[in-house]
Amino acid sequence: MVNLRFTIFFFLIATLSINAQSFKNYTQELKTPELSFEMIAVKGGSFSMGTNDPKRKADEKPSHEVAIDDFWIGKQEITWEQYDAFVFGEFGPEQFIEESKLKSLGIDAVSGATPPYVDMSFNMGKGKSPAVNMTQYAAIMYCKWLTSKTGIFYRLPTEAEWEYACKKGQTDQTNNLEAIAWYHKNSQEKYQKTGQKQSNTLGIHDLLGNVSEWVYDQYSPTFYKNSPKKNPINMPTELYPRVLRGGSWKDTADKLCCTSRQGSKQDWKQRDPQIPKSNWWHTDAAFVGFRIVRPKVQPSEEDIKKYWLDAIEDFGI
Repeated sequence: MVNLRFTIFFFLIATLSINAQSFKNYTQELKTPELSFEMIAVKGGSFSMGTNDPKRKADEKPSHEVAIDDFWIGKQEITWEQYDAFVFGEFGPEQFIEESKLKSLGIDAVSGATPPYVDMSFNMGKGKSPAVNMTQYAAIMYCKWLTSKTGIFYRLPTEAEWEYACKKGQTDQTNNLEAIAWYHKNSQEKYQKTGQKQSNTLGIHDLLGNVSEWVYDQYSPTFYKNSPKKNPINMPTELYPRVLRGGSWKDTADKLCCTSRQGSKQDWKQRDPQIPKSNWWHTDAAFVGFRIVRPKVQPSEEDIKKYWLDAIEDFGI
């Protein structure tokens, strides 16, 4: 079953598209200018994923060669103004693309997030600050919502894609971490507005620090020992733990590294007032956010539909 699902996900990344477009940076416009998304083109290739550095943790080892296809990745983390449009329905149904196009994207309905019972920013700022406290399921459903708005398949990055963008952009190859990242030393104990620190060489901001970022994979400390060589992903089979990358505003410098990995925890829901616990919110994870990617090759209708269905199944919904 896992092998079959890996094959399906591989097709999501690799299936040929009829409508190929030039591969360059672009801005994804929505009907409200504040909700545009800047996307950075990342040319695929081979790289050494993980590390053999004896100072790094065991779950980052061993270093192994991986090949990644072309993709676009968000220049910045998803902000509150972008995320709240999804949560609070600032766009009505009339803003969606035509029904026939929705079906071609494997979408017959879009579920909105459950509005939170408390202010999920915890007074750390909204607007252009990174959205936080959402579950991985909520991040995936945001991608489905965005897909329905744009007619373009958006999703979470794989762990390998995230690390590739981090390493290709030489993100942690600096002696001045404070110039590129918000972390425990300079964050004033809260996240900060996106895009204020220097970008990496690809033009991507805040890959390290500010908020830890959801990727799609199941967390496993030993996955690298048998990782596939092409577009690898550890397909989710359990609710916890899932992978986050990049470290956050509350982390020490050693966790702000392209190879550093983090697994999600059930106790991030400790203060959740909803019974049963919400599928949408991690009330105690004000350090968790996400960014989006788009594969260069748009997958088939069947494969996109399978992606959304698998996401629901993985969370037992």
